[in-house]
Amino acid sequence: MNFTNFRFELDADGIALATWDMPGRSMNVITPEVMSELEQIIDKVAGDEAIKGCVITSGKEAFSGGADLTMLQGLGAEYAKLAKEKGEEAAMQFFFDESRKLSLLYRRLETCGKPFAAAVHGVCLGGAFELALACHFRVLSDVDSTRVGLPEVKVGLFPGAGGTQRVARLMQTGDALQMLFKGEQIRPLMARNMGLVHAVAPRDGIVQAAKDWIKGGGSALAPWDQKGYKLPSNKVYSAAGMQIWPPANAIYRRETQDNYPAIRAILESVYQGLQLPMDLALKVESRWFAKILRSKEAAAMIRTLFISMQDLNKGARRPKDVPPTSLRKVGVIGAGFMGASVAYVTANAGIEVVLIDRDVEAAERGKAHSHKLVSDQIMKGRAKTADRDALLARITASADYNDLKDCDLVIEAVFEDPKVKAEVIQKVEAAIRPDCIFASNTSTLPISGLAQQSKEPNQFIGIHFFSPVEKMMLVEIILGKETGDKALATALDYVRLIKKTPIVVNDSRGFFANRCVLAYILEGHLMLTEGVPATMIEQAGKQAGMPVGPLSLNDEVGVDLGLKILRATKAQLGAAAIIPEQEQLLTTLVEQEGRLGRKNRKGFYDYPEGGQKRLWPGLKDLQVNPAAAELIDMDELKQRLLVTQALEAARTVEEGVVTDPREADVGSILGFGFAPYTGGALSYIDFMGAKAFVELCQRLQAKHGDRFAPPKILLDMAPSGETFYGRAGAKKAA
Repeated sequence: MNFTNFRFELDADGIALATWDMPGRSMNVITPEVMSELEQIIDKVAGDEAIKGCVITSGKEAFSGGADLTMLQGLGAEYAKLAKEKGEEAAMQFFFDESRKLSLLYRRLETCGKPFAAAVHGVCLGGAFELALACHFRVLSDVDSTRVGLPEVKVGLFPGAGGTQRVARLMQTGDALQMLFKGEQIRPLMARNMGLVHAVAPRDGIVQAAKDWIKGGGSALAPWDQKGYKLPSNKVYSAAGMQIWPPANAIYRRETQDNYPAIRAILESVYQGLQLPMDLALKVESRWFAKILRSKEAAAMIRTLFISMQDLNKGARRPKDVPPTSLRKVGVIGAGFMGASVAYVTANAGIEVVLIDRDVEAAERGKAHSHKLVSDQIMKGRAKTADRDALLARITASADYNDLKDCDLVIEAVFEDPKVKAEVIQKVEAAIRPDCIFASNTSTLPISGLAQQSKEPNQFIGIHFFSPVEKMMLVEIILGKETGDKALATALDYVRLIKKTPIVVNDSRGFFANRCVLAYILEGHLMLTEGVPATMIEQAGKQAGMPVGPLSLNDEVGVDLGLKILRATKAQLGAAAIIPEQEQLLTTLVEQEGRLGRKNRKGFYDYPEGGQKRLWPGLKDLQVNPAAAELIDMDELKQRLLVTQALEAARTVEEGVVTDPREADVGSILGFGFAPYTGGALSYIDFMGAKAFVELCQRLQAKHGDRFAPPKILLDMAPSGETFYGRAGAKKAA
């Protein structure tokens, strides 16, 4: 048989091998064409008596990342068109039928009467893992890069091709729900221990292991299709079952604050499905999947966390006329926590690093940070001693700026002082090649101002990392007034090499991310000065969808740093640029109470050694007019905390700091955790509608002050219902 996306071979034992290998792609994805060919393979295997069974494997370094989500976006557009032309009922039936096709295909494979085995190497996620789950035998390669999982929940969806039903029948219900809620990638041995796969084998032995299983008489019946099958956690309404569902519902509410419909759908799908035979259970799952796929949360999250993020990772903002840069060696100036972390992620990407500090001892201490990070990975079984040795060999600790002479890129990460940075710039430029790009990792100082100290301002750029560097996936690239295309291309190529997601912004005080973060923290401070109990402020932040409350976040970045930024803003822009109540609050905390944040174990919270953090009781004494909790509108608190960030994001667009809404949305979620279910700070406005958002801002402005005044860009958008993405599309078309 001839296929475009599969190679189909039959061996002497009558065992077929279907090798999934899509042409022109580095990763296999599920498309309508792949589904059509897979259906033909199933029919061939089922209908040919000479074929005993079939092994499905991949011809690439990974099995598959799952479905092409742009395919699902197209379904949404077709649904809207049909609803307009033929009515809602016809559109919903079409949507259900189309979104169910993959689930029916996998069930056809599972019940075709011939054994299918999946031989998996590399990542196997989402719809691809659902394919493996529909196979009767699953074997994984024993390498660390092999991972399985159902991560759909991270883009506002849930497994819709049988994943919820098969996982919940393979393991204890509570464990299945946790796996589905978290959407984590699972390593081979853990997957076997969880009961998700049957075997783990060396990479070059997985296909043979799968064939041996078929040759040995492997069953073509899934466990749940066999007579006498019992659920791992017993029936839903059994004594054991009733110990699972009430806590599961409580965990869902605690973890999601009811902001994520997909997680509620997982609960419902599993709860209802476990009471039904498999075919009906799959139909229930499909109905929930179709419902979630039409939700605004799914639309927003798919657009931002899959499509936009993929675009940015592929270099959407890279100047097209600049050839690919060769980054063999990178210099890092400053071996403190930030610089040491930058050195680690750079060396981890296979790039040579020169780590410079005032003396070799300080540089070696920075290098030791990499030793610790890899050692932690070794302890967890995720790296080997040889990996650590190789990484450390790529880092040269030095105090000699002449060691930078062969660097392609130099990143300074020294103290946030213009004088210190100016001195470093001069020392670096005296040592580097004329074509070397210089980047500053400043988080507060304008790049254009720093570039004035450079002999080559066109080769000067900002690369703002977020802490901790090894965990945070966002990097903010800042263009100075004279930054050239080569500097931008080099910065983007570097960020891609270290496997992080870049956003590109124009120079401005606070750039993009810090401006929004400071607005969130400010609102928390002002709520406190209004007399709102600190516990309610923090809870409002989490209920709104933020990872932590504004007071907790301030402790993490430093209460003293907040005061320093406030005073610097006042000195530069005048007293009208700050709010006196915030300055008074921070002055009291820092200068009178000595509360600097987590770093000295006391800020808005106390941090007892070995114990859990708790809000400082003294906060109540700082409130002149404490408000009664029962009189406070919790919904308004949540609105204020999100609206203030979204307003700041809108202002950055108006000012030209952000020129692409994709970057604002991706940056707001990856950079500071802006309520992911909204799709990001600008999507939050777009999905609410500019008119409704402006009206909300005006109500908050009347009650709480001009910081909620909608900027001109929103006032212009409101009458016509224009969106940020619509504006961006119109500009591109022009």
